[in-house]
Amino acid sequence: MTTPRPALSAALGGCTIVIAVDRRSAELASALERHGAIVRHAPALTIVSHIDDEALIGATQQLIDTPPDIVVATTGVGFRGWMEAADEAGLQGALHEALAGAQIVARGPKARGAIQQAGLTADWVAESETSEELGAFLLAEGLEGRRVAVQHHGSGADGLDELFTEAGADVVSLTVYRWGPPPDAAAVARSVVQTAQGEVDAVLFTSAPGAAEWIETARREGVLEDVVQRSADDTLLLAAVGPITAGPLVAVGASPLIAERGRLGSLVRAVVTHFGGGGAPSLATPAGRLELRSGAAVLDGAVLPLSRTSASILAMLFAARGGVVGRAELAAALPRSGADSAHAVDVAIARTREALGIPTLIRTVVKRGYRLDVFAPEGLP
Repeated sequence: MTTPRPALSAALGGCTIVIAVDRRSAELASALERHGAIVRHAPALTIVSHIDDEALIGATQQLIDTPPDIVVATTGVGFRGWMEAADEAGLQGALHEALAGAQIVARGPKARGAIQQAGLTADWVAESETSEELGAFLLAEGLEGRRVAVQHHGSGADGLDELFTEAGADVVSLTVYRWGPPPDAAAVARSVVQTAQGEVDAVLFTSAPGAAEWIETARREGVLEDVVQRSADDTLLLAAVGPITAGPLVAVGASPLIAERGRLGSLVRAVVTHFGGGGAPSLATPAGRLELRSGAAVLDGAVLPLSRTSASILAMLFAARGGVVGRAELAAALPRSGADSAHAVDVAIARTREALGIPTLIRTVVKRGYRLDVFAPEGLP
């Protein structure tokens, strides 16, 4: 039996986080759970490795027979997959020897890490993690008559083969993996709807194709505008491992959090810092700083679990920032309130007060509704 790893903090207590990631999803989930998060898996794409082993091994043998002058690694998972395929074919030693004398360039830190893991050294790394910067660097170096091995990422052509060929290079192209359909398309659809409805606090992405497909699913489900609006209101955190991954999110008007370094550890730290370090919206109340999560309130640092109904009620009061919210408006957030909606609202308010432990935090405004007891309430002097 596996012993659970000890908790590191409660910074993500009450948070529900969707990880739209296939590769290393278990590792990412474990890291988030150690800070108190509830994790839902909804990988928007899968990685299909070694899509054409015969072609890959054939290209590898070409490089062994005639070693390259330059090796281009565009992704960490792709470069590692190439080394694994060579090892399975009994060619790893010969390939390592063929690459050892080449100039090796990487499209970002994850590719560099894979190069180092293979016992090789990256001579140059694109700081922007873009193929454009990598291509410009090699063109400036001069490619006429040079043999260039290019390991491609799984989202399709990146234009490097054509660019280098036009510059006079002898290009050997290697496609190690491609993106396949999601393992559970229904889970992805559920995740976008739940995100739009406020049942999710954050969605994490580690690849641009994965982010693009998750966004496209939200568009198909008719909830993309709601997702983008929640991002704009700071009630939803969309987080990306790097600027390239963030691209599809930015393209639809979202403002994602981008990890400072393109690694999963940096992504987790960025999310933990956001929720645990005051990055989430808050209100000052007599009982302390109040923040909301999809499954809890955080009051003066204490995580107070809430039912879905109480979370919805509190979210409406929170959005009013101390302004009065009428019973009819609150009733719209309740499931099956029926004809006696006023009574249903009063019951929901009572249960929410009980969950918070401080009844006066939600004030009754006679004949009007309810409001949060906050300093400098909205609409009041």
